Amino acid sequence: MERSLTLELVRVTEAAALASASWMGLGKKDEADDAATTAMRKEFEKVPMDGVVVIGEGEMDEAPMLYIGERLGQGVAPAVDVAVDPLEGTNILAKGTWGAISVIAIADRGNLLHAPDMYMEKIAVGPQAVGKVDINAPVRDNLKAVAQAQGKDISDLVAIVLDRDRHQKIIHEIREAGARIRLISDGDVAAAINTAFPNTGVDIMFGSGGAPEGVLAAVALKCLGGEIQGRLLPQNEEEIARCVKMGLTNPHQVLFMNDLVKGDDAIFAATGVTDGELLKGIRFQGMRATTNSVVMRAKTGTVRFIEGNHRLERKTTL
Repeated sequence: MERSLTLELVRVTEAAALASASWMGLGKKDEADDAATTAMRKEFEKVPMDGVVVIGEGEMDEAPMLYIGERLGQGVAPAVDVAVDPLEGTNILAKGTWGAISVIAIADRGNLLHAPDMYMEKIAVGPQAVGKVDINAPVRDNLKAVAQAQGKDISDLVAIVLDRDRHQKIIHEIREAGARIRLISDGDVAAAINTAFPNTGVDIMFGSGGAPEGVLAAVALKCLGGEIQGRLLPQNEEEIARCVKMGLTNPHQVLFMNDLVKGDDAIFAATGVTDGELLKGIRFQGMRATTNSVVMRAKTGTVRFIEGNHRLERKTTL
């Protein structure tokens, strides 16, 4: 892949973030998602690539979506798989709370797992703890391993977990082990990424969330040298059949980094929509706006933080 694609993808996430941010706090998550999706689709028309969406968004809640199989870009080389979430955290944005982002990940064609839109059990850590955790191990053992890898006491660790009833057992086990917890309402892509940045104060992510979000997080963590492990959680025979149709003959197998994203190259880009631990949200000043984005590439390990200042009257995609 051409390295120039890194900046091209930032322009796409910026457009989606700018389009959705004006809906912040208005309680209209579908309208915000539609605005982000429309802007992202238009901006993709300018990108020199032959992209196919392998992970879209919106199947579960029937929100507007960039659909699986949709062609994106100008139809020229390189041929890439595309995973998108124009607005990760629709509820976050609707409520005006913490951590909504616009996200894209790409890899060479055939290298991203075509994850079905169902739940996935996940564990994620940053570079220091790579190879030290095991999704099959008890919570306490994984916390001990991360603490040892980072030279900390367990009491110094912060685990991030989606605040869901299904996670009560995990939450209890984390607290019993002596670690602290940051509970979040939504947005486990950002949560997984935060484990790889010491300044976010997050050491490990536990729990289940969307499988597509697991692949997006895997691309980011591959670029950052971190690790995520996952296991699909099909709820019925129909979901099992979907797994098999997408090539997962054993839907319950543990999925490692190279199962989620193959090869040595991938690009991840995200723009903050509302403030988060890693990225500031959109700031509007009349007909101007400021964006904060991160873009990273696995092949080089380069991570760039980009602040953009935009004149909104010149944005044809808004």
